[in-house]
Amino acid sequence: MATTSFPDASPRKKKTAAAADPVGRDPIGAPDGATPEAACTAHVSPRTLAVRAAEPEFARQFGLSADEVCGRGLLELLRSPAPGQLREQFTALSSGRCRRFRERVTGRDGEGRNFAAEVTAIAVRQPTGEVVGLVVLLRRTEEAAGGGPVLTALDAQVLEGVASGESTVQLASRLYLSRQGIEYRVGQMLRRFDAPNRPALVARAHALGMFATGQWPPRVLPERVR
Repeated sequence: MATTSFPDASPRKKKTAAAADPVGRDPIGAPDGATPEAACTAHVSPRTLAVRAAEPEFARQFGLSADEVCGRGLLELLRSPAPGQLREQFTALSSGRCRRFRERVTGRDGEGRNFAAEVTAIAVRQPTGEVVGLVVLLRRTEEAAGGGPVLTALDAQVLEGVASGESTVQLASRLYLSRQGIEYRVGQMLRRFDAPNRPALVARAHALGMFATGQWPPRVLPERVR
């Protein structure tokens, strides 16, 4: 009796085969688990740190298309308070001295505004241990580029009014809110900024670099508004 044989569909063998993908494949997707929620992904050359491929959402963070971001140097797109340290971390990743790292960085969007983000970089290895690619996961954070708080557009207007000396009634009239609505928003910011009163709130906001320098009436910096 003739028998028909079928290819072995064992999940274990499929997983082993996937690990031996050729160097040129470079698919979008993160090893060692799924991409974190709200993160966008790019694949980067371990030798030059140039972007090889990217999800459209990754490119949009910088005001670029997926095609335009390819070939860009990652360290030109992302900045760190310690640039030398960030480069050293990528060097260690590319050389195989570490498997992954996470770092807080800043970027610049298509309108020239800074944004804060968290980057996770992961080495992609061949079974031999050779590093053939880097996967970079970028996730925007609520922090502003300088590490301070970020306000909604309406809260920023309320804070600007308080800083310029407007009363609750004046703010309510100008922003088309009730007096209770203004008081609620001011109260929320007092707690958030750990300030006992409005003058202390303004002083605290100045200390945190919330306002543009040398400008009257006071204006909250664009990168502090989401």
